[in-house]
Amino acid sequence: MSYYLHHGEALAFIRTLPDACVDALVTDPPYSSGGQYKGDRTSKTSAKYQRNDAGKRFPDFSGDSRDQRGYLAWCTVWLSEVYRVLREGAPVVLFTDWRQLPTTTDALQCGGFTWRGVVPWNKPHPRPSKGRFAQGSEFVVWGSKGAMADDGPCHALTPWIFSPPHFTRKIHLTEKPVELLREIVRIVPPGGTVLDLFTGSGATGEACIREGRDFVGCELSAEYYALAKERLERLPSLDG
Repeated sequence: MSYYLHHGEALAFIRTLPDACVDALVTDPPYSSGGQYKGDRTSKTSAKYQRNDAGKRFPDFSGDSRDQRGYLAWCTVWLSEVYRVLREGAPVVLFTDWRQLPTTTDALQCGGFTWRGVVPWNKPHPRPSKGRFAQGSEFVVWGSKGAMADDGPCHALTPWIFSPPHFTRKIHLTEKPVELLREIVRIVPPGGTVLDLFTGSGATGEACIREGRDFVGCELSAEYYALAKERLERLPSLDG
């Protein structure tokens, strides 16, 4: 399988792509999950998502300080461009948390897509919160560009219960498990092309290659672009 990784800003990159050239969008945009209040949102990502005693430092990333209104406006712009480059019937998969869940469902529809549901990603060891319900899930908001084919297997027959990568093994501050991403990209037929506009450390790219899908990624951070490139280059070729 093949991959292409671009270093640059997502909207500028997607405007260079031709119409109807990819089969799915699977992406994890910076959705400000670490901040309930303004002071929290505007903190550095390394302060929001990293324990002080972790013993490992990760590069910061930008764009994670938007409130709900700003996030909706920003997502609508790039999702409208995604609509153009996706083929008819292609799925769109967006990660979010509980704070931005309503806004993400709105943004998907503002971009022109048909909203088809929300799938929870359950974490087996949520952080406890005394006197409150633990926040043990993030969410996958998904939809499609128009009608989808009514054939093929049903996906996610069992609950998605995956632990986030341990801090000693993960590369990105908010990295999603490759095992979870492999489940997600299976909604794309083998040999199809998956687009990820916020590639981070390249976990989605790894999932695509391991599942026999082509991958096109974009990453703004020079540090994370280099880490993603190194990650994908280490993978064995699965062609043939």
